[in-house]
Amino acid sequence: MNAPDHLPVVRAAAPGDLPALRAVERAAGEAFRTLGMDSIADDEPPSLTELARYQRAGRALVACAGAAPDGPPLAYLLWEPVDGCAHVEQVSVHPDGARRGLGRTLIERARRDSGLPSLTLTTFAAVPWNAPYYARLGFRVLDDAELTPGLREIRRREAELGLDRWERVCMRRDG
Repeated sequence: MNAPDHLPVVRAAAPGDLPALRAVERAAGEAFRTLGMDSIADDEPPSLTELARYQRAGRALVACAGAAPDGPPLAYLLWEPVDGCAHVEQVSVHPDGARRGLGRTLIERARRDSGLPSLTLTTFAAVPWNAPYYARLGFRVLDDAELTPGLREIRRREAELGLDRWERVCMRRDG
């Protein structure tokens, strides 16, 4: 992993950031084409209304380009409380910000800001920048018996969206 030139600036998303988050999501999604997952690459980012809901709740974080806190977002994370854990709903890094620790830094900030004891997420099992990446950050795959009602509901919604065309897993990191 390349060392960052400086520590990323991570802050709560501001209303003016929201259109840029959609652009980050589109750019980050392009990598899925290399794995034959074009429908994932073509998936529409969260709407401005949905992003605004996370932003108003204080559960949208951005990592900015440059050392200035008002720099353009290169990465973002959305989280929500699910069954007593901070569930990472989405984390996306623009290719221009890849391999700088932005995703890791956003995850750490979400853990701290949430005040909750654990983080959870759902992700693709075989995508290198998904489950294997999160495992390096201390997440572990949950077996079916460990799934909470909220995680089961999230997986049900993902299946309705066709995401289960590729193997998906739920992961958790305590502490």
